Amino acid sequence: MTPLSPFTPQRPLRAAVIGSGPSGIYAAEALIKQTGVPVSVDVFDRLPTPYGLVRYGVAPDHLRIKSVTALFQKVLSDVRVRFLGNVELGRDLSVDELRAHYDAVIYTVGASSDRRLGISGEDLSGSMSATEFVAWYNGHPDAAARQMLLHATGAAVIGVGNVALDVSRILAKTALELHESDIAAHALKALANSQVSDVYVLGRRGPAQAKFTTKELREFGELHAADVIVKPEEIALSDEAYAAITDNTVRKNVDVLREFAARPPEGKPRRVHLRFLVSPTELLDDGAGHVAGLRIERNRLDDAGNAVGTGVVETLPVQMVLRSVGYRGVALSGVPFDERRGVIPNTLGRVEGGRGEYTSGWIKRGPSGVIGTNKADSVETVGSLLEDASGLSPAPHSSREAIDALLASRGIEVVTLADWQSLEAHELAQGQQAGRPRVKVAHREQMFEVIRKGRA
Repeated sequence: MTPLSPFTPQRPLRAAVIGSGPSGIYAAEALIKQTGVPVSVDVFDRLPTPYGLVRYGVAPDHLRIKSVTALFQKVLSDVRVRFLGNVELGRDLSVDELRAHYDAVIYTVGASSDRRLGISGEDLSGSMSATEFVAWYNGHPDAAARQMLLHATGAAVIGVGNVALDVSRILAKTALELHESDIAAHALKALANSQVSDVYVLGRRGPAQAKFTTKELREFGELHAADVIVKPEEIALSDEAYAAITDNTVRKNVDVLREFAARPPEGKPRRVHLRFLVSPTELLDDGAGHVAGLRIERNRLDDAGNAVGTGVVETLPVQMVLRSVGYRGVALSGVPFDERRGVIPNTLGRVEGGRGEYTSGWIKRGPSGVIGTNKADSVETVGSLLEDASGLSPAPHSSREAIDALLASRGIEVVTLADWQSLEAHELAQGQQAGRPRVKVAHREQMFEVIRKGRA
């Protein structure tokens, strides 16, 4: 331990991690894995459930990716770490109160807002962000009660990243395929009655500029009830352009798309149209405030690889439009924020102008990378924190008892790790009865009913 560090096993460095998604738990893991500075970590989340993006963002049919929660649970089970769910920064605690109770604070709140298209008709009924749709089918408490317009026969998904592919695949799958996932029960029921027959995935540039991974793309060729349709002219590349591709994932993507384009349709009841070099220009109104179609313009790529409109326009017969064109961080009250970039300004995780404050994950670097990317990011941030440990001012009210008393005085029903484990056991038991991986509890009130029953 650094000789000048004020922290000892009797008075460890008290750290608060705001957010229990991957970056938050990786930060907690990095703190407890090092041996130089004794630590005690409280991981907060505004929801009663931990794991953030893994629980509410990862596609419900990608169960292998969700297996990382076994590691996350191990971290939260360490005696030096506590989970405090149902506690929201700005509502239940202020930044000044965090500073008074913790020697260091790490903000790992992700990027919860979405970018807009900026075109006419974007606010019509039936138009929403892919983020909202993902939250709905994953059983996020903020979106569980939302009604989806699944009487639509056509749906357009704007964007060519993995999230765009996820929502398109979920729309194209049968109820039997979805039954094998951990999709929320309300979404499973609604999607079983969906009238969607055509899903259009739209990219403004070519296949070499798409951001999805090959594994995600290949899954479209395995759908039981949907043909995948690709226009050969929209993925055409010269031999020279193909040879110039240096990224192995991009090359594989182009190969898979070429194979899709060569497939004759089998006449399945649904179709997924993977479209490139097209941009949305207007959502059409049916006269009652609902989406009645999407106008798109054909593009070409200029010498710099930018999409340039050609003036050639077509209208897609869709009644549902999901935009998946990027995410954006949301400012926290009392925390510095870069409005242009949508992140907390920082240097190697140190919040600019902060007092013992750090950041990690998407709110630190912007919405990029996969779940594992957050590990190295959090290790970097914790490294900065530990370098600063000898100069951190010990918080005046640093005991666990002090923060517990403050929350109790405000009537906040804090959800502990034991509470979460009883809720998860309930979900898994319900899933076993239904022949599914789990049946999620999606509404806060029901969560607390289960939690309180587990406490009794």
